[in-house]
Amino acid sequence: MPESHRTIFNQDRGGEVSTPHRVLTGRHHVLVLIVGVCLSLFHLWSNTLGVLPELQRNAVHYAFILFLGYLLYPVSSRYSSRTLVLDYFLAILSLVVAFYLVFFEDALHARNEVPNTADLIFAGIAILLLLEVTRRTTGFFIPLLALVFLTYALFWGQYLSGIWAFPGVSFPRLLYRMYFAPDGIFGTIATISSTFVALFVLFGAFLLRSGAGDFMIRLSLALLGRTVGGPAKMAVFASGMLGSISGSAVANTVGSGSLTIPMMKRTGFSPTFSGAVEAAASTGGQLMPPIMGAGAFIMSQWTQIPYLTIVAVSFIPALIYFLSVTFFIHFRARKRGIAPLSASELPNMRETVREGWHFAIPIAVLVGTLIYGFTPTFAAAIGTASIVVASWLNKNTRMHIGDIVDALALGARNMITTGIILLCAGIIVGVVLMVGVGIKFSLFISAIAGSSVLITVVLIAIASLILGMGLPVTASYIVLAVLAAPALTNLGVSLIAAHLLIFWYSQDANVTPPVCLAAYSAAGIAGANPLRTGFESWRIAKGIYFIPLLFCYTPILFEGETWHVIETAIAMLLGLLAFAAASEGFHMVSLGVIYRVLFLVVAVLMLWPLLICHAVGVAIFLVLILLQKRVAT
Repeated sequence: MPESHRTIFNQDRGGEVSTPHRVLTGRHHVLVLIVGVCLSLFHLWSNTLGVLPELQRNAVHYAFILFLGYLLYPVSSRYSSRTLVLDYFLAILSLVVAFYLVFFEDALHARNEVPNTADLIFAGIAILLLLEVTRRTTGFFIPLLALVFLTYALFWGQYLSGIWAFPGVSFPRLLYRMYFAPDGIFGTIATISSTFVALFVLFGAFLLRSGAGDFMIRLSLALLGRTVGGPAKMAVFASGMLGSISGSAVANTVGSGSLTIPMMKRTGFSPTFSGAVEAAASTGGQLMPPIMGAGAFIMSQWTQIPYLTIVAVSFIPALIYFLSVTFFIHFRARKRGIAPLSASELPNMRETVREGWHFAIPIAVLVGTLIYGFTPTFAAAIGTASIVVASWLNKNTRMHIGDIVDALALGARNMITTGIILLCAGIIVGVVLMVGVGIKFSLFISAIAGSSVLITVVLIAIASLILGMGLPVTASYIVLAVLAAPALTNLGVSLIAAHLLIFWYSQDANVTPPVCLAAYSAAGIAGANPLRTGFESWRIAKGIYFIPLLFCYTPILFEGETWHVIETAIAMLLGLLAFAAASEGFHMVSLGVIYRVLFLVVAVLMLWPLLICHAVGVAIFLVLILLQKRVAT
């Protein structure tokens, strides 16, 4: 097997968590490569030309994902360098329990949905296999959370009082609901994983393999390298584009940060600030259309809001977030007197565009087919094919058979952790729907917050931070969407605003101490203190907290007149700029305490959802500019 195949398949750029995995060689590598290619081809077929019942498609998805998961992720770090007989046994057993469902589902229907002993045994094994592979790929938190929900439904719910009391279900009934019912392991969440997520992960893998990632970084450097703080601004621009296709803040941080962080340090930024910028920018990658990570597809399926609508209304808030990070960079660079890069260090813009203009074609095809009315899965499949065709327009990026095989294998590799997370989340969601925990949690929030939207949002933000310490972004969004979204919609917040707010807040754990994987990954590259980098990234990424608040109080999601949307966006930008100036202690000149307080006042006024506050804020801002000019002269 060529070395390039081995390198591509063992890249970890699509997962949502940072977990060590095996680097396979020899016949183990060949087997996993073949299975990975088959997995990607199966998803392309089943989402375009193939006709397969939903439960059976999800069972095949489970089989492939768990087979690869058991071979790629060891039982413990002690065995990371070799594959055990146990791993192959569990991998093959995963195939058996999944295909049992495929072949014996009709027999269950013939018995009027009454499971026999064999059905229940295979259901129990399927749950145990899923919990173990989830532990291997993501750690203990998610499987333990799933066990808490399962045991609540079985045992200890009956010992609680009040709204949390639940009389319990029988063990056979629980196994049936988790294995055969449309709200269990192979239910709605698995459908999202085997359709939207799988196809868009594959689309991203083809883009990365075709060289689009390198082009995005070169283009960012050519565009912004000559500006003040250019390398850091380039990191923001590149991370916005790369994060949209990688689907992971950690993968984005490692992928683009290996280039951008050393460049930021070389131009004069501190290691801590350099790592924090990359972490904050990479976190925003999943907020940027047109892909937005797995959460956007889950949101669309769950709420029945068209995916294109979610993408369209998300563009302005995402752009504002990236600009808010840029404000911090600009003021820090001006404050430190950091000069732009020299022309000799920058790629030529004309040459860069000439070499990579064709990478815009797949994005245009994807967006165009969505606008035309095709489903997101079909649009992703057509977009993936267009990447191959577009690559032929440049001899340096032309994809041949070996490159396509590499991309199929990389796509499968990048599906594993996200797919396993979603399958395990199906257990949690299934129990929540079965026992009505979502309604109970909404009542609990309402009892604390009353009719206050703000207090409800604060409670959701706290819950997202706590969950985010142990759950990846997608799992955190799923849990909060099930539990907390009804509390917001009951208070009059629109469905799309409630879910987008939860989606944004589910990203905050990437940059919020004490557990912030994106910031810690960036600190490792920068050679900085992880905790200090985490606090710095938390400060820079404040837009991720402020912007979602306005989803509930303003028409920023195009829920009002166009002029009001534009005015809100401008006010939000100015407010975040003022906040960055106050935080950095610099605007046009260095700011003393009084000036910083006044800039904070401007920030509050501009973020407050009243036109009169915006007018007063603009007036104070203009006065501050005039005073700074007088000081400067």
